[in-house]
Amino acid sequence: MASTKDYYNILGVEKSASEADIKKAFHKLAHKYHPDKTGGDEAKFKEVNEAYHVLSDSKKRKEYDTYGQTFGEGGPRPGHGGFGGFEGFDFSNFQQGFGGQAGFEEMDLGDIFGDFFGGGRRRGKPRGKDISIDLQISFSEAIFGTERDVLLHKLTTCTNCKGSGSKPGTKKKKCEKCNGAGRIREARRSFLGQVMTERECVECHGTGEIPTEKCTDCYGDGVLKKSETVKIRIPAGIENGEMIRLTGGGEAVPHGTTGDLYIKIHAETSKQFRREGQNLLMDLEIKLTDALLGAVYPVTTLDGEIKLTIPTGATFGEVLRVRGKGVPIENGAGRGDLLIHLVIKLPSKVSKKAAEIIKELKQEGL
Repeated sequence: MASTKDYYNILGVEKSASEADIKKAFHKLAHKYHPDKTGGDEAKFKEVNEAYHVLSDSKKRKEYDTYGQTFGEGGPRPGHGGFGGFEGFDFSNFQQGFGGQAGFEEMDLGDIFGDFFGGGRRRGKPRGKDISIDLQISFSEAIFGTERDVLLHKLTTCTNCKGSGSKPGTKKKKCEKCNGAGRIREARRSFLGQVMTERECVECHGTGEIPTEKCTDCYGDGVLKKSETVKIRIPAGIENGEMIRLTGGGEAVPHGTTGDLYIKIHAETSKQFRREGQNLLMDLEIKLTDALLGAVYPVTTLDGEIKLTIPTGATFGEVLRVRGKGVPIENGAGRGDLLIHLVIKLPSKVSKKAAEIIKELKQEGL
């Protein structure tokens, strides 16, 4: 659709205006020119709406900036009777101006315009609340993984009726309030006149059916608040601060989807080990003579005690690798290594005999 109109000029914004600037300008002008307001201007209102329809859509705006027009269904639409295309407009601004007039009920104008122009809002299944908890585990549990049972007090699906709300063994019947449709249509008055709106039936929660006999545990709700033990599996190699998501572990909601449970892990630090990826690091103090002559040291690992051989002529800061004693690798692909950093402990005092021996070593060039 070709256009010679300057949409930027119509909205009173620069060509470099942001999406937020364009939206703000549209709100202001639409409120000013709305035909149902005193001093409103239907032609101006349609023009402002047309400009916003193009500039608020990134694809249409790019076409307009490049070619001075938009193509296909991307062209501005006149709407229903000159009042269509209200995308992005917050009609709550009009409630003060019109909601107080005699004969008009207080109502959600967003619902009215959604029904009047767009066929009503489309709502999916209701979803229960997510739950977030913190869990403290030891350093060893973070390395090897573990399981924890956590007691939660929350809304959960009724085990007696399996969430149906009906007494076990009984059938359901058609909801009389909505006549089995699951939704209720109502005529409501607005500044545009009488408007038909549609909402979910609160009696049957949109299912169109209600129990002939309600469950004696949840009284027909399908959910009830109770304490429930949740088993949480903590995978091997989890890092401090990581979050575990347990789908369906949150709160239940009648005739909807259960929320999720989020567990934030707080792993304790170790006095002996440090973690670097899949490897574990530790320091080991050895005597000077053992560094020179070699020795065998007992070393406590996360798997138990091992015997570590210190090679002859070990140097300060040398790192010895013990394979397969680190962090388990994901998907069972083995484990990282234990890296042992040698710290040679020098004596603060030496005896006369030791001093003589050291002098002899010095003369040997050691």
